[in-house]
Amino acid sequence: MTSVVERKIVDLELAGKAFIVTGGSTGLGLAGAQALVEEGANVVVVGRDPDRLSTAVDSLGDSARGVDGDLSQAATIANAISVAKSEFGRLDGAFISYGGPPAGGAETFSDEDLLLSMQLVALNPIRVAREVASELTEGGSILVLSSSTAKEVTVGMTGSNIARPGLEAYAKELATVVGPRGVRVNVIVPGIYATERLAYLDAARGFSGAEREAPRVPLRRLGEPIELGRVAAFLLSNAASYVNGASVTVDGGRRNTL
Repeated sequence: MTSVVERKIVDLELAGKAFIVTGGSTGLGLAGAQALVEEGANVVVVGRDPDRLSTAVDSLGDSARGVDGDLSQAATIANAISVAKSEFGRLDGAFISYGGPPAGGAETFSDEDLLLSMQLVALNPIRVAREVASELTEGGSILVLSSSTAKEVTVGMTGSNIARPGLEAYAKELATVVGPRGVRVNVIVPGIYATERLAYLDAARGFSGAEREAPRVPLRRLGEPIELGRVAAFLLSNAASYVNGASVTVDGGRRNTL
């Protein structure tokens, strides 16, 4: 007899499906790829650091392929789409993660920093979403990683404050446009997670994100990347078949805004 613990209560119906995961070499992107593979999906991981990409793909096993490329280059996503189709025979969606913008405050943020922020946080993920959406048919799903700065301003993160709301607005519009053909587009909003990105921000801002943020989270801890990854897998799956145009926060209750 199968115990309650062993029985799988919810089948996400991801087995055999194929997803592109950008920014998938580390952090939340890699966590999303791991969760998808755990549910039986195949992934094409896109990353711009060949060594990290190779390590990530090896850790994911036979269900993963890697595409070495920068999302600022249009050919990168075209290559990823091609690999998904040639290696797995299909493309069912994408989890769009990407590098974060430079830190900097409103009075010190340079023109160059702003342009880079818009490239990283708006143009690149929008290009991926647009190109993947054009390939999807009924049942396809796209999930875009955002940030709490899309919901509330964080002092010292000017680039993110400016660019993230625009990305979410695009995702909402795209969800409206592709919804009639059975394709879903959603946004996932992380809180503070124990990633390399947090370490970078700690150094840039001169304080420990873990020490400062954990006491503000009702669960009294930072998130583990796989906790977001599992929610990402759910939102990409048929189990979330009526979730479209949504912005789902996974932050342990940190944000107080509705």
